Amino acid sequence: LAQGKQQQQNLEEALKEMQKPLARYIDDQDLDQMLREQEREGDPMAEFIKKRKAKESREKKEKPRYKGPAPPLNRFNIWPGHRWDGVDRSNGFEQQRFARMANKKAVQEMAYKWSVEDM
Repeated sequence: LAQGKQQQQNLEEALKEMQKPLARYIDDQDLDQMLREQEREGDPMAEFIKKRKAKESREKKEKPRYKGPAPPLNRFNIWPGHRWDGVDRSNGFEQQRFARMANKKAVQEMAYKWSVEDM
């Protein structure tokens, strides 16, 4: 099964390579990427690059994620976790403002529908 998958992948890669022109110039991105990814013996920068990649992978730690019930909405759409604990400490002003804005929009839409009702 694994050999079949490998053979299929090799066939797909060969077909992809066949689609490319025979002459490959300096601005060919696939060729450039392939050459950059090759590890050469005696390369003085190879060890430095390995250390840097290892360090980057260690530094990319996941930040804590919220795993509780749905949090209250906020204007920044921030989920609780690393920056916010999910507790709503407001005095209710934002909820009242959003409710007024929604009500105003609904009244305008209803007035428009009423004005074009008999057309």
